[in-house]
Amino acid sequence: MKPNNKHISKFLSLILRHNPDKIGLQLDENGWADVNELLGKTQKHQPKLDIKLLKEIVETNDKKRFAFNNEETKIRANQGHSVSVDLEYEPTQPPEFLYHGTVAKFMDVIKQKGLLKMNRHHVHLSEERETAIKVASRRGKPIVLTIRSGEMHKKGINFFQSDNGVWLTDIVLPEYIGFK
Repeated sequence: MKPNNKHISKFLSLILRHNPDKIGLQLDENGWADVNELLGKTQKHQPKLDIKLLKEIVETNDKKRFAFNNEETKIRANQGHSVSVDLEYEPTQPPEFLYHGTVAKFMDVIKQKGLLKMNRHHVHLSEERETAIKVASRRGKPIVLTIRSGEMHKKGINFFQSDNGVWLTDIVLPEYIGFK
């Protein structure tokens, strides 16, 4: 992704996941925003953002953070919301193991309480260790935790998979986390 596009992508994440009020944007109950309204209301903050650039950002974002509806008239973030939305994900059986990237300063709390969703809708997990490393590297030296997701699922804990492949669950208790 081009450096300028990365800046705009971060702005879109802020708007579509956490603070649509910043620009006076309305998300529907499923997190969708009208593309024309988004483009119009972002001009003050991101004057270069037009439909062509928006499509480029959606298509080239390495984390596939955003999605258009079939008609490309609406856009939403795929996961990671702190605002109340229903992404309509159905419970799905996860692989036996999933991974979560973190850093040392969070380890004491994780060992005591597990992985908590905090101000998001879900805890985010990945199928690949490399993805967990990449996510954690943004905050420092990465530590990768192995999650016994298959065991959790057998105990009745729901998992969901977002459109961009991120695995989601409400909580991961310490007994399901491999700390080595």
